[in-house]
Amino acid sequence: ARATIPALKLSLRQLREQNPDAALIWSHPYRHGVIPNPARLLNPVLDGVEIFNSNYSVVEAARALQDWHTYRFTATAGTDTHALSYVGAYPTVFDHPFNSIAGLVEEIQAGRCRPYFQEVPLAGGTSPTQVTEVTIGREETPIPRKIVVKTFADVQGWTTGERSHHIIEQLYHQGFDRGPYRVPKPLDRDPQSLSLIEQHVEGRLLFDAMVHAKPGQAIRYLRMAARWLSKLHNARLKITPEEEYLRLEPDILEFYLSSLVETHHRLLDRVREVRARVLAKESELIRARPQILVQVHGDFHHRNVFLGGDEPAGEEYVAVIDFGSSYQLPRAFDVGTFLAQHISMFFHEPEVQRHAPAEQFLRTYLDHARNVEEDFLTQVELFKARTCLSILYYFARTERGNSEEFWRILVEAERSLAAVAVRQAGTRPAR
Repeated sequence: ARATIPALKLSLRQLREQNPDAALIWSHPYRHGVIPNPARLLNPVLDGVEIFNSNYSVVEAARALQDWHTYRFTATAGTDTHALSYVGAYPTVFDHPFNSIAGLVEEIQAGRCRPYFQEVPLAGGTSPTQVTEVTIGREETPIPRKIVVKTFADVQGWTTGERSHHIIEQLYHQGFDRGPYRVPKPLDRDPQSLSLIEQHVEGRLLFDAMVHAKPGQAIRYLRMAARWLSKLHNARLKITPEEEYLRLEPDILEFYLSSLVETHHRLLDRVREVRARVLAKESELIRARPQILVQVHGDFHHRNVFLGGDEPAGEEYVAVIDFGSSYQLPRAFDVGTFLAQHISMFFHEPEVQRHAPAEQFLRTYLDHARNVEEDFLTQVELFKARTCLSILYYFARTERGNSEEFWRILVEAERSLAAVAVRQAGTRPAR
């Protein structure tokens, strides 16, 4: 029988005693930024907790989801419908069918239900950071919520992630929030759970798009990425400390040798020589000319670049993620990184190499970058060699240390350093 409960001040236990055949669900406890006490979430008198609701912010929904994973209470979702347009947007899924209110109550009380959502772990490489893509609600509704939650294993990881989050916030408010060149929208940070939340970037990875593109498309995608990078560099932002990179770089480059040291790699000495020359040239350049430093991406390559399109007009855009390696550096750092990664990633994709050669990226960048230094191409060669060190580390770590690819990348690094030496010798005045 249906009944209306009078607006009396009843305790939860009194409510249960007076309504033994009802399912008691705590509705939207995370609204307005509230973080419920775990003891209240696990109150045995409750039959469920509403963790998704159309009136939650994405931050509140993310916190609720994390608590559900942690405490394992029975969870539901609620559309909280106030308009016909989003009826059923946030359903609750049941394990068994029922055809009565009594059956509904039985399923909830037995814990045989959960919110309708999708949760996809994303590849995190060698990092202990847990990255999860979450879609809350039905995809076909007009208001699905798609977010990326990054949860860190410790405070040190959180501090590094928060630094990256801060950089994205700055870029978002410097014109990368809309239009053809974007970054993910930073949504919130949660120190309590060591989590960062940002909007999911719709689209395809540049790498995948180029592999499957038609000839004319591949070169267009490459040029779009180059224009995004020139926009970043033309902004000449200075977000992180100027001295940060050179303070950390010796240890970073030493880390790139670690997988070769562990395996007693036969080419360790040659790689170590490349490392020493790269570090010396980097230090010389940055210390002598701090005026050329700007905020760079730091790991600009095809798996950190997304290509998307707005609906319904379908305006194309480029969005770039992962600013964990962003420092104040010469602009050539990002260009050299991209060129070296392009050669490596598409070594086994001759069609991409033929229809979208790396030179097209460089040419487009130079067409759009303002006031490029006279020795810019020399700098690019230096940072190509530096990127090769990170690729060599990756190959050794993934058991490709004895492959032809490893040898080819090492030779590329040595050639780039030779080009630096020749170019610099050519610009020095004769004695």
